[in-house]
Amino acid sequence: MKIHEYQGKELFRNAGVPVPNGFPACSVEEAVEAADRLNIDAFVVKAQIHAGGRGKGGGVKLASGKDEVRKIAHAMLGMNLVTHQTGPEGKNVQRLLIEEVSNISRELYAGIVLDSSNCRFVFMVSTEGGVEIEKVSKETPDKIIKEWIKPNEDLKFYQARKLAFALGLEGRQVGHAVKTFMALWEVFTNYDCSLIEINPLVVTKSDEIIALDSKINFDDNALFRHEDIQDMRDLSEEEPSEVEAKKYKLNYIKLDGNVGCMVNGAGLAMATMDIIKIHGGKPANFLDVGGIANAKTVAHGFKIILADPNVKSILINIFGGIVRCDRVAQGVIDALSQVKVDVPVIIRLEGTNAEEANNILDQSAQKFIVATNLKDAAEKAVNVANKEQL
Repeated sequence: MKIHEYQGKELFRNAGVPVPNGFPACSVEEAVEAADRLNIDAFVVKAQIHAGGRGKGGGVKLASGKDEVRKIAHAMLGMNLVTHQTGPEGKNVQRLLIEEVSNISRELYAGIVLDSSNCRFVFMVSTEGGVEIEKVSKETPDKIIKEWIKPNEDLKFYQARKLAFALGLEGRQVGHAVKTFMALWEVFTNYDCSLIEINPLVVTKSDEIIALDSKINFDDNALFRHEDIQDMRDLSEEEPSEVEAKKYKLNYIKLDGNVGCMVNGAGLAMATMDIIKIHGGKPANFLDVGGIANAKTVAHGFKIILADPNVKSILINIFGGIVRCDRVAQGVIDALSQVKVDVPVIIRLEGTNAEEANNILDQSAQKFIVATNLKDAAEKAVNVANKEQL
């Protein structure tokens, strides 16, 4: 789960991470009221969407006075903001952050994430603040300094000092940075975050360290412990089909291909997408129906997959371990009688009671294509999808 910048900054502020004064706004009137509350002459008006690169896309503007705040807010609210992270379709701006201008001396970067390759958390900093960190990692990886934290341990004071010195900070800047880094780690652990990123983290001309931005992702599996964080969720920023899938406890991620996938088990789902690519196709989604592939689950899966107009075929790939293939087969048949499916459906069932399942499919009046193995299923799904595309 992701939250907006202004929400992340509120968590930072409560933990002792310095952030600029500012207020969110959902209308032009609220934007002007926020400027009134700040009671200053210069402002930053920032579009609030779940994507980076807003400045380059026109989503961050300086305003001199309340009249200019009104003018910028009027133009920015409702605009379709396109950045390198939104893709060409962009994001509709429904919220703004009206903030005081910071007196910036240097721009830095700070981030915390799980390094799965090392089975540890990693706290990263860089002198290349304000630049896409992916670009820095690719072109000048030596400019990213890392400190690893073992599971069930905390960021140590000496590690925070090492990070501060690595950024070339001096004097009172070091103390401020150490305090900020320790507070960021507190936010990361207290709220079960999967990512914290500040780009830029700035040094002001008065030697303060301020989080000028905030990007926070949370571990969905831990949200049951944080009702306050769940209340921050903005469903309008999420893919509608993914929101719908979560209602039925389906693991769904929309992709940009034309072969819909319905699979039980995340590993098998990944393998299914791989073999579709190997045979010249492109998966339209990741959909793991879990261990219960009954008529209700399959019907919901069909509806969610078919909400994507790019889908030209659907590949159902089920391995019967705990779930029996004959029950899955009957579930697919029952689902097809409940949901109008106007694209070819390819079914591959293997495992417990697979032979009985194939007999049920053969005797059904429903129209679908039965595959003998995964290779056969992928070939048929790609071939019919490409024909439908034409």
